Amino acid sequence: MSSIVYEEKAVNGLSQLGLAIAREHLDTASQLAAAEGWSYSHFLGYLLEGELAWRHEKTVRLSLQFSNLPYHKTLAEFDFTLQPSIDRRLVDELATGRFLSEARNLVLLGPPGVGKTHLAIALGMSTAQLGYRVYFTTALEMARRMARAMSEGKLTREMNNLVRPTLLIVDEVGYVALDSAQASLLFQVIAQRYDKGQPIILTSNKSFSEWSHVFAGDPVMASAALDRLLHRSTVINIRGESYRLKEKRKAGTTAAPTST
Repeated sequence: MSSIVYEEKAVNGLSQLGLAIAREHLDTASQLAAAEGWSYSHFLGYLLEGELAWRHEKTVRLSLQFSNLPYHKTLAEFDFTLQPSIDRRLVDELATGRFLSEARNLVLLGPPGVGKTHLAIALGMSTAQLGYRVYFTTALEMARRMARAMSEGKLTREMNNLVRPTLLIVDEVGYVALDSAQASLLFQVIAQRYDKGQPIILTSNKSFSEWSHVFAGDPVMASAALDRLLHRSTVINIRGESYRLKEKRKAGTTAAPTST
């Protein structure tokens, strides 16, 4: 069979396999391979490199599109100098994504405005960049959606939507009191993701001793939730001042706190 026939087969084969980027670069790659005397494996690797890069970019784009992240923030934008209680080396290790394969949860504790949500979103974006699915929600938003799904007979589907992503970010746990039904639904999400080895990033302004209030005053449910969250986990307790208060003070609109 002539080389022309095989060239046509290569073009058609790449098209049939859905390798559109490789098909587009086939002529260029063939010319480079001939000119520089590449091995067959070198040629194939070069040809597929662009295809794989395009597919990864598409995966990341879709993951971010459906992530429900309220905004995009990266770790490069986080000012660690303003929050010295945070171990940057630990955060950089989390950004590698190893905690995902270890099914290790991350709990970010601290008062409002210290950067918990920024860190959670930045690690969510790192997760998406690694090619994994991520989904962001607040505790109250999640509880309301699940309660609505339960009333419409769609609770199983909604639960699957929250369990399926590789990483679930639950923000503002404890900021707004949940009723007993909402607290029970939050616990079910935590329990099912624990059973399936799917990690959670959770932010809260409540210390663990206050979590009975998070779960509608039910200490048993709170204890069961914490048992699952902390079994395999990293806890970062941020002790610092609110960024927003610092910015207001710089602008001269708020007095500095006084010691007593």
